[in-house]
Amino acid sequence: MADEIQSLVDQIDTGRPSVARMYDHYLGGKDNYAVDRNAADQMMLAVPESKEMVRANRAFLVRAVHYMAAELGIRQFLDIGSGLPTQQNVHEVAQAVSPDSRVVYVDHDPHAVVHGRALLATGENTAFVHGDLLRTEDILKDAKVGELIDFGEPVAVLIVAILHFVSDEDDPSGIIEQLHEAMAPGSHLAISHVLDDPRSHAIGKILTASGAPPWYPRPQEEVVRFFDGFDLVEPGVAVLPRWRPPAPAAVPLHPAPASASASADELHWQVAGIARRD
Repeated sequence: MADEIQSLVDQIDTGRPSVARMYDHYLGGKDNYAVDRNAADQMMLAVPESKEMVRANRAFLVRAVHYMAAELGIRQFLDIGSGLPTQQNVHEVAQAVSPDSRVVYVDHDPHAVVHGRALLATGENTAFVHGDLLRTEDILKDAKVGELIDFGEPVAVLIVAILHFVSDEDDPSGIIEQLHEAMAPGSHLAISHVLDDPRSHAIGKILTASGAPPWYPRPQEEVVRFFDGFDLVEPGVAVLPRWRPPAPAAVPLHPAPASASASADELHWQVAGIARRD
């Protein structure tokens, strides 16, 4: 284990921005470097609501996990592309509903994995795996995943703010199909995705220029097609603040939902949805 951690540490690249660390900066974390903050600040200059979009995306994740744990009774969660630990992580939300909930985080960023294992994988029902969505089969066959996730029972698969980093050449629909085949009936898939919009393209140019991985905004109808073979739950694929917005007295969300200064109309360039595998 020590050798594996050292190998991951050796792979951490502090010379170019990491999307996981940029998100960490937006969410008020400290696990980031100047190169990440500079790229994130450039995004803020180009698209001022970028920070609110990140916060709204995180708030969707919290609502989604709480919905699937509390209302659907799902007790196992596979979070692919989880990023760096922050507040209200998946295991915290799910285990607040049911302490026996099992959560496996997966990320290809070695920095995220090192910090994730140190901060998150401290209980027997939580693990952090080094894996890549582009190699879905490896994730599904991973021994640590198999220790906690029983694919013969309903599982929640979370692909939040990650699929738009997968190019068409890498066959995102094929990735979803692999997951669909592995998921038992009653399982649910959660996706959030950046839309084809001038603001998302402006951010994409900054990511590319800074050396961060490029992203691939898509029209909403293409995002909807990612759920082919699943049954979308209400309200379907919706802009982030409009996907089951919390009631005033609902469970508190940290980070908070997008502020009043960033309305649902202003944040219409990222959408999310959850669907059931029958």
